[in-house]
Amino acid sequence: MNNDSVSPGKIMQLGMAFWGSKTLLSAVELDVFTELAQEPMDVSTLQARLGLHARSARDFFDALVALGMLEHKNGLYTNTADTNMFLDKAKPSYIGGFLEMANDRLYQYWGSLTEGLKTGLPQNETKEGGDFFRTLYADPVKLKSFLQAMTGVSMGASMAIGQQFPWKQYHTFFDIGSAQGGLVAQVALAHPHITGGGFDLPPTGPIFEEYVHSFELSDRLQFIPGNFFDDPLPKADVLSMGHILHDWNLEQKKLLIAKAYDALPKEGAFIIFESLIDDQRRENAFGLLMSLNMLIETPGGFDYTGADCTAWLKEAGFRDIRVEHLIGPDSMVIGIK
Repeated sequence: MNNDSVSPGKIMQLGMAFWGSKTLLSAVELDVFTELAQEPMDVSTLQARLGLHARSARDFFDALVALGMLEHKNGLYTNTADTNMFLDKAKPSYIGGFLEMANDRLYQYWGSLTEGLKTGLPQNETKEGGDFFRTLYADPVKLKSFLQAMTGVSMGASMAIGQQFPWKQYHTFFDIGSAQGGLVAQVALAHPHITGGGFDLPPTGPIFEEYVHSFELSDRLQFIPGNFFDDPLPKADVLSMGHILHDWNLEQKKLLIAKAYDALPKEGAFIIFESLIDDQRRENAFGLLMSLNMLIETPGGFDYTGADCTAWLKEAGFRDIRVEHLIGPDSMVIGIK
């Protein structure tokens, strides 16, 4: 080994990566990007608008520039194209709700990752007897904000599914665990012959219906309330589960796959999409980190590879199974009954 090529740089960069992460999360919390979407500002104006102390405001803004989240030209700070599109609360493309949750909850709970690795137990509100998701579903305002964030985070994958999957061969489609309805809306917009809708817990119904109505798709997409463990799944030519299976243990994963198989007609298709871990388990860091997040958040959830999912689908009776990359870390697994 040539010692000249050995450097601690990557080690230190990764080890201190939480510095940059928390800087971005605080910027979202402070509405930096929403304010700058209105107009460019100099350091004094932006500092005053956000109510920051003078001591570190300039360092904070310039750190965001160095991290690629802001631009600074001629003494004025502006958003980048990405932050202007996705971190301005006034835009429907806003995905900051997910980052707000990361800042409010996950940042502190990930501090207990070592304990989770030793015990195999969740490290979130359940340690103090709380239940984040039960509380979330009881508050319509917070639930809508959360579901909007999930829609934004999944939008790229939803649009890719709308384009890549051979929808011309099918007529009806239901998304299981549909949340706000981002996937079914994209598919319906791209393919006017498709009808169907979403299946999810009852509190999401009004949010789904409002979202679908905004695209004038209410005549083609309906909401069916239910619990996918307790209730039969809706019957359709195509069923999907996106970012659903990773929440559950292996037995529960296989149960949901079997329920989808039972609900589909012969030649029906089942689409599963997640941040699939690559089969060699060495490239998709996001998928692997998401699996660690399932340790933090759930009693038995974990992410998996395309090969894992293929084996489960075969066991359930599916055939002609294929794995296709969608966008970024997301891929889909398709099985035919």
